[in-house]
Amino acid sequence: MRPFDDAAQILFGKPADQLDETERDVLLHSREGRILSEDRNIAYEAKQSVGERIADAIARIGGSWAFIIGFLAFLVVWTIANTLLLTKDAFDPYPFIFLNLVLSMLAALQAPIIMMSQNRQAARDRFEATKDYEVNLKAEIELMALHHKIDTHFIEEIAALKMEILRLHDVLHQRG
Repeated sequence: MRPFDDAAQILFGKPADQLDETERDVLLHSREGRILSEDRNIAYEAKQSVGERIADAIARIGGSWAFIIGFLAFLVVWTIANTLLLTKDAFDPYPFIFLNLVLSMLAALQAPIIMMSQNRQAARDRFEATKDYEVNLKAEIELMALHHKIDTHFIEEIAALKMEILRLHDVLHQRG
């Protein structure tokens, strides 16, 4: 485990036992040459409960043009039915008190569901930011490793050239 400790110290400036979970995972993925990025939608949806999925579906439907148009059609039908068609036996005559009750109850239920969906969207944004950080961190580690390999290669090339120059210098001195 010594190389892991060395890599943690070099890359993060702290010992391996002080790395947080994200740093440890990224370092392990990098050392093992595994891909870190994943489909975030699948990863996030796997963590959602059934209730969260239902709330998101309700918020998605409640925030659509289809819902708005359908609800406007419902209001028009309700109003026409209770003012023109059922003049004598209207179940909710003008000023539509029962309709107001239904709308109030709908709003009372829909508002918290939409807020729950917005909270989950914020959580999803944080989840995606964490995944972006992990991928960026791994890319940075890989770039540092590539720089190290290139630097090592150049140092070896320079040392070989220096040895060749010294050899040629010795050959020239022996002839001269």
